[in-house]
Amino acid sequence: MFDRLSERFDDLFRSLRGQGRITERNIDDTLRQIRRSLLEADVNFKVAKDFIQRIKEQALGQDVLKSLTPGQQLVKIVHSELVALLGGNNSPLNLAEHPPTVVMLVGLQGCGKTTMTAKLARQFKDKGRPPLLIAADVYRPAAVDQLQSLGASIDVPVFSQPAGVDPVAICRRGIDQARQTHRSIALIDTAGRLSIDEEMMDELDRIQQAVEPHEILFVADSMLGQDAVETAARFNQRLAFTGCALTKLDSDARGGAALSVRAVTGQPIKFVGTGEKIEDLESFHPDRMASRILGMGDIVSLVEKAEQAMEHDKAKQLEEKFRRASFTFEDFLSQLQAVRRMGPLDQLMGMIPGGGKAAKNMQLDDSAFTQVEAIINSMTRQERVQPKILNGSRRKRIARGSGTSIQEVNQLVKQFHMMQKMIRQMGRAKGGRLKMKMPLVG
Repeated sequence: MFDRLSERFDDLFRSLRGQGRITERNIDDTLRQIRRSLLEADVNFKVAKDFIQRIKEQALGQDVLKSLTPGQQLVKIVHSELVALLGGNNSPLNLAEHPPTVVMLVGLQGCGKTTMTAKLARQFKDKGRPPLLIAADVYRPAAVDQLQSLGASIDVPVFSQPAGVDPVAICRRGIDQARQTHRSIALIDTAGRLSIDEEMMDELDRIQQAVEPHEILFVADSMLGQDAVETAARFNQRLAFTGCALTKLDSDARGGAALSVRAVTGQPIKFVGTGEKIEDLESFHPDRMASRILGMGDIVSLVEKAEQAMEHDKAKQLEEKFRRASFTFEDFLSQLQAVRRMGPLDQLMGMIPGGGKAAKNMQLDDSAFTQVEAIINSMTRQERVQPKILNGSRRKRIARGSGTSIQEVNQLVKQFHMMQKMIRQMGRAKGGRLKMKMPLVG
């Protein structure tokens, strides 16, 4: 995400850092290029103009011009203004004091509303807040079936009614059902159109008045850039939604929608879809996203993903194995699967400071994980626990069973032994942490 914009910022700031001092002239040149980059990223013209003006006012201050590191000072200013442009602070959903919390999702047809509804349901369920999905899209063919299929995949019930029932009545009855079955969240999947029309807006208006939702989320396809922002502005004029949820952000190399929608509508981005899987949903944090755009990484989100992917009990067991230097291929496989649950490798690399750029120079292929899993799964349990017994004939059998070559099996075993050697060099530290044993000098 934001690949093109990140590359432009990186090139600009690298050239600035190479200069001994910053003048009004080279600041103007830099800001002109930033403005061009924003417009190429499909950022709203007025938003880009205001953004550049705010940076210029701060950059021409004496503290920057006289600084020993003016380039770094300008990066700091751009980062600060990016955070403000994206919304400043994280804006979580407003939860009702007395459940259920009613969340109404609106947007054009094809923006990913139904999938976003299910993704939100999974996130709430994982946090111990049982949701109910309400199928209020009675027009799009198979819309109800799609929601029911997604609900079944995450074990969340879906409330629906026979054809011909008014969507307003469906929403009312669905919320009653949520209340009676002690569901914490009621998520309403409303109907959309290919474009805004009065009939659709009237129906959404009637639903809003009937159920008085605690949150109205406008769902937008971030790939549409300015078209999505303009649609959001028109929706907001009529419905006054409380937040935005952007889909397909992982495929958006420009970022115009994410950088414009907050400024144009005045409403915060609350969630972003980062992939096709049901678990590919993130709460939106402006400061973290600004850091990603500027190539500073996002370690906090990376740690959160790791915590979600690795069960606490298994993490403790693994720590004990490190202590005893008894790390096996089974442990290695478990770690590999945890990394895969965290998401695509290129996304994970983008969360490491400077990692996004490094990823472009590396052949990051998630299929390599599949090959390693196949090799380990072709081993017997004894071979996984005692890798030392992997002689030539055993390796040949493993290669045949995994559809790989003996060289690839040998390479994996060699890498594993190197890892074991490193783990054996680890010792106990005070407080129960691990540290490397340093050789005595002198």
